[in-house]
Amino acid sequence: MDIKSTIKGLSVSSGVYLYKDAAGAVIYVGKAVNIRKRVESYFRKNTGSLKTDFLVSHIAQIDTIQTASEAEALILEASLIKQHQPKYNVELKDGKTYPYIQITKEEFPLISVIRFNARNRKDVNAELYGPYVNPTLIREALQIIRKIFPFRSCDPFASQICLFYHIGLCQGPCEGKISKQDYARNIRNVRLILEGKKDDLYRHLRAEMEELARSKDFEGAARLRDQIRAIGALYSGTGDINYFKEAEQLQRAIGLERAPVRIECFDISNIMGNQAVGSMVSFLNGKPDKNNYRRFRIKTVKGIDDFQMIAEIVRRRYTRLQKEGLAYPDLIVIDGGKGQLGAAMQELKKLHVTIPLIALAKREEEIFTPGKRNSIKLSHDSLGLKLLMRVRDEAHRFGLKYHTFLRGKEFLS
Repeated sequence: MDIKSTIKGLSVSSGVYLYKDAAGAVIYVGKAVNIRKRVESYFRKNTGSLKTDFLVSHIAQIDTIQTASEAEALILEASLIKQHQPKYNVELKDGKTYPYIQITKEEFPLISVIRFNARNRKDVNAELYGPYVNPTLIREALQIIRKIFPFRSCDPFASQICLFYHIGLCQGPCEGKISKQDYARNIRNVRLILEGKKDDLYRHLRAEMEELARSKDFEGAARLRDQIRAIGALYSGTGDINYFKEAEQLQRAIGLERAPVRIECFDISNIMGNQAVGSMVSFLNGKPDKNNYRRFRIKTVKGIDDFQMIAEIVRRRYTRLQKEGLAYPDLIVIDGGKGQLGAAMQELKKLHVTIPLIALAKREEEIFTPGKRNSIKLSHDSLGLKLLMRVRDEAHRFGLKYHTFLRGKEFLS
């Protein structure tokens, strides 16, 4: 394994990394906020740990799974450790006590966090998930899950409803306010989250939502729709569902196959062609991902030609991603109109890269899409338009800051 090129090709997003030996067996599973940075730390010359050095000497392959948040990475890490029982995950298999999530085997199961020795887990009469190294993070994740799928936490089983019922964290099984079937459905959904089976969870919920809609139970269908959005918020780490409403509206408005998770936006800044620069900002789940911002000094274009300048920076950006084998965004936004859109589209065609692409014109906030003569005009209170404007305005701010810096530098020279 060429470790330098392998590390260079790793994602800088949060996720899980799996180390494998020469036989292909998983020998270690870890989570990280930044996968590339975390993996790189193992291969430094002076790690100061004999255990780490010994582990590294047996690594023949590195696999990664990207996640949208640290909470999702934590849950996925624990499920993979449970699945593979890696040789070097000793900190989760020694004699210390670690937090687990337990789901008791009762008519209305209790879900809670418990601590005990990992070697004595067979003595517990419950389904166990974990162990987890970070108790604060797993309690936080479980608290968010409970807001989506309420469950009981009383032990022993209460005889009357309590505060948790009144604040929406339990649906009152003690007084028969939820059926056994509906409660079991909540517990199933919690299990799927803890097992990292996000796709299965979405499939179940969408099927149930469509069934309720067919039977004209629109209130129940709306509740499931909000649960789907809230799950997206959990996995993204945003803590709310606003972005998913924006992304869904944008998806419908411009005809995307799926709601965009990562959006990249390009802008040009220059004065009469002087000190021309390009900027690119990256948004992940509706928030600026500043580690992936890029700025470009225009190299191949002389004079005033915004179309060719856009073409140059789009070409440079996606040629690099192509060479390094890095993931493409879900949507590209160009600050401009039909001309800028056409220039960017031609460059993507030359690279044989297929990425959804639009342009947003400032004056009327019109959206231009490839192959369509007429623009799309969304109402000014549209959440999808507000998302695009937020991304576009940040690209303009970032580009203008770089342009001003270069002009100042030229003046001082």
